Amino acid sequence: MKTFLTETLGIDFPLIMAPMHYVSNVQMVKEAMKNGIAGTFPSLNYRKDGELESVLDELNNFKATQNFSGTYGINLIVGKSNPLYEKHLKICVEKKVPFYITSLGNPKQVIEAAHSYGAKVLSDVTNLKHAQKAFEMKTDGFIAVGQGAGGHAGPYPLHLLIPSLRREFPNLPIIAAGGISTGEGILSMLTLGASGVSMGTRFISSLECAVSQEYKDGIVNASMEDVILTDRLTGTPSAVIYNDFIKKLGVKQGFFERTLSNNKWTKKYFKMYIQIRGMKWLEGKVIPGSKDSLWMAGQSVELIKEIKPIAQIINDLKKELNHSYQKLLQLNG
Repeated sequence: MKTFLTETLGIDFPLIMAPMHYVSNVQMVKEAMKNGIAGTFPSLNYRKDGELESVLDELNNFKATQNFSGTYGINLIVGKSNPLYEKHLKICVEKKVPFYITSLGNPKQVIEAAHSYGAKVLSDVTNLKHAQKAFEMKTDGFIAVGQGAGGHAGPYPLHLLIPSLRREFPNLPIIAAGGISTGEGILSMLTLGASGVSMGTRFISSLECAVSQEYKDGIVNASMEDVILTDRLTGTPSAVIYNDFIKKLGVKQGFFERTLSNNKWTKKYFKMYIQIRGMKWLEGKVIPGSKDSLWMAGQSVELIKEIKPIAQIINDLKKELNHSYQKLLQLNG
């Protein structure tokens, strides 16, 4: 398939394996690359000194010495809540990361740094206001994060968000993210005008994913009604599977937390604290052997009923998309 995304990133199939905190790992990214799509991971998954440099060296060597058309990218949290942002950006530029996904903040610095050596930047957006700001900073495209997404979900359905972005920014590629886990879903986004899809939750239930078996089983056994939004985790509404841990945690910040988050004197540091606390909670509860369960996921869990190798997941998506396309052709006689 050829779309703006495949042409821009040099991949075979218009699919990005979405970056997932403490879920994405090197093996998953390599499998994505081997199978002709783009694999990504958050830089914050590698916070110890020398860790990120080592991972990027490994991926760059893998990309240079293997015969495949996939690629990889890095997700950078560009808000003030990320204390490692500038350090990680410098490392990524030095290692010449092929492309970036920016989230939760002003992407200008990343865009300028990436463009200095020819890399591309895709900016997470949930509305037209954020998209306009990223456009003015010369982003190369949008990740349109809509309802049903895992992690920081957007408020609007993709069937409204994508046509609206396409109308306002006709020359920039739009990548659909939120509630997509099948080839039929990918085709529906392409017909709306998206150049590709970013998919995360489907790859949690893969053999190569290193989270706990309980997490994978939680994905397979959950329904769309089990996925709820909580702002207790990072301060921004995050989609998680509702379970006993989330019941204890709660889904809304209390009065004290809201006050510190909105006060102009405290919000910068308190939001940083909330982000770090939430990431520590998440890190300790997705690994094998964890006693508690904190499982980020999108509403696409409804359609995920098996744990498979990543290569098979991607191959199934291609077959499903082609089958759906053939059915549409038959409808037209």
